[in-house]
Amino acid sequence: MTVKVQREDFDPGAELDALTRGKTSIGGVTTFIGYVRDYVGKDGAGGEAVRAMTLEHYPGMTERQLEAIEAEARKRWPLDDVLVIHRYGRLEPGDRIVLVATASAHRQAAFESCHFLIDWLKTRAPFWKLEETPGGEHWVEAKDSDDDAAARWEGQSDGA
Repeated sequence: MTVKVQREDFDPGAELDALTRGKTSIGGVTTFIGYVRDYVGKDGAGGEAVRAMTLEHYPGMTERQLEAIEAEARKRWPLDDVLVIHRYGRLEPGDRIVLVATASAHRQAAFESCHFLIDWLKTRAPFWKLEETPGGEHWVEAKDSDDDAAARWEGQSDGA
């Protein structure tokens, strides 16, 4: 298990090499990399430009919550390893925000657990996002669609 909360950027290739090095039981790795978009809105149509996003968190509490989410994924799926890297600080469009990687002997466990992790990170990780736009700064509100995505995992204990 590796959970990192950091200001600095990460190299996805180097992180995945470190995750899998010497682990011949791994049959597949699923990854998700999240980036800062250059607009506010679902598809950019009619959206407002984003100049930057500042992510804030509570050190210590954030890591504990990410570790709890990771532990829940391990209870639900047979995982060889998990990696979660989440950045904080001021980020600009195109910057990487998050890397989630799950390694398992079987692809279904890798895919489902990665999907679960990003859904729960989006709604349960204690990060606050402040967007800078030409119209000023504003805090990013929780979205019903994110809550709906996370809720689909409620009551499921085996990823089924």
